[in-house]
Amino acid sequence: MLEFAAKAAEAGADAGLSPLLVELVKVRASQLNGCAFCLRMHAADAVKQGETADRLAVLAGWWESQYFTPEEQAALQIAERVTLIGDHGRLHDRGIDVDGILTEKQIAAVTWLTVVINSWNRIAITSHYPVAP
Repeated sequence: MLEFAAKAAEAGADAGLSPLLVELVKVRASQLNGCAFCLRMHAADAVKQGETADRLAVLAGWWESQYFTPEEQAALQIAERVTLIGDHGRLHDRGIDVDGILTEKQIAAVTWLTVVINSWNRIAITSHYPVAP
């Protein structure tokens, strides 16, 4: 998993994705999966990258706010598509033209980053990692 995560992070950097965008993807997927361990970790990492409390507060409804850049919106749309792959009834069309905003390399990188965080979520949830204050 560590090698897989490192390769995905490298792909994100090579594609020119900002570290903050990467953390937003991780937080959003972790929200959808209900992984408290990863939520705490990646929310803190996002804050270290300059994220604000306001944006974190509205991340679960990102498409209804004006807080996120077109690139962030496209990445968040990909994160939802990958994370909710088996639940088409919950997957909403947010009206984001992912292909018109991100390059093919960026789309691939966000997809792999999302696959990685989904894997970590499943490991953390099934391992019952403690998440205490």
